[in-house]
Amino acid sequence: MTTSAITASNKNSRGIFERRESAVRSYARNFPVKFVKAQGETLFAEDGEEYIDFLAGCSSLNYGHNHPKLKEALTDYIASDGLTHSLDMETDAKEEFLEEFERTILKPRKLDYMVQFTGPTGANAVEAALKIARKVTGRTNIIAFTNGFHGCTLGALALTGNSHHRGGAGVPLGGVTRMPFDGYHGDGVDTAAQIDRLLSDPSSGVDAPAAFIVETVQGEGGLNAASFEWLRAIQKIARKHGALFIVDDIQAGIGRTGSFFSFEPAGIEPDIVTLAKSLSGYGLPMALTLLKRDLDIWKPGEHNGTFRGNCHAFVTATAALKTFWRDDTFVKEIKRKASIVKERFEAIAAKHDDDIAGVKGRGMMLGLDVGSGEVASRVVKECFANGLVIETSGADDEVVKCLAPLTISDENLKRALTIVERAVDKALSKNVKAAA
Repeated sequence: MTTSAITASNKNSRGIFERRESAVRSYARNFPVKFVKAQGETLFAEDGEEYIDFLAGCSSLNYGHNHPKLKEALTDYIASDGLTHSLDMETDAKEEFLEEFERTILKPRKLDYMVQFTGPTGANAVEAALKIARKVTGRTNIIAFTNGFHGCTLGALALTGNSHHRGGAGVPLGGVTRMPFDGYHGDGVDTAAQIDRLLSDPSSGVDAPAAFIVETVQGEGGLNAASFEWLRAIQKIARKHGALFIVDDIQAGIGRTGSFFSFEPAGIEPDIVTLAKSLSGYGLPMALTLLKRDLDIWKPGEHNGTFRGNCHAFVTATAALKTFWRDDTFVKEIKRKASIVKERFEAIAAKHDDDIAGVKGRGMMLGLDVGSGEVASRVVKECFANGLVIETSGADDEVVKCLAPLTISDENLKRALTIVERAVDKALSKNVKAAA
């Protein structure tokens, strides 16, 4: 069924969305159907069509939709009249999560982070990180990077590079100095050395920073993956200049790049880490700011939020840690599936080497740089017409981005990659015809 046919067949059932929902909605414009059910990597639409999900709630569903073990833990908890909402009070659900997080994640990695339950969004975790960094250091300037994305609340938005998102602020966005990400000026330019030089020069005009904040892989910025060497250099520079080192692991973490924290393979230890998206494991709102013990100088209630005690999210997060992270079985599966995606994407890029700049990202956070937003849009539409939900990223939406659930079956993973390949072939054939 074509996209136009789907749109027409769903016109009546979708009327309330057109009539009442704000124009700010975006994903619904690319996928104009009403979804009514989901299981694993499959979305089911009202009209009976099935779609493989390569978006996964923008990496909020790394374990897929309605994973049975997580669903069982949640339904059992609800049936027992467990607390739903608890502000920051002590509950069984929070206690079990903290104990499991300490046992399964922190202690094996020799990490001694205090756990701050922020408001339920990743942006709120970032806001908390910025506030504590400024409070600890007494400085205001934050070093952020080109193509970075950290959220749309004002503090997080000031860090974000994308002009489309920044344009929605309505006020000046300050307190941030933008620096070039790894590879921004090409392979031959060491941007870490440039940054160190600027901070070492008292006449550079760059104020001493409270913190650096970096994504190891820039999810919305085009899947730019920082080298481990560069990440180590940035951490060293931050410490040299008395700044804290923050890793925003909201999209790249929780297994998306192959390990629980995306920074693990680089051998670095951030002062602060922000987590959200797949932390709950079930798509339930939950975010954390992890901070080294000596940085936890908050006064009671100094950063709070009504929904920082989402007990249902604690329950599913605990179940996810027990199910997937107590040994290395899941990590090995992620790496195996990532190699399938990478090999297939590299083959597609090689077939269209005049049009495709290459494969970007790391782990199961990979994409094809098809050169323009127009081509990428055609790929997305063609994929959707053939049963695959997939999105784009990058400054011009030029990267077709795979965020499949990490639990996806090999059969559906390979089937979806075939849909992507055929969509790219068709989209780029239009380029050839236009040129002729």
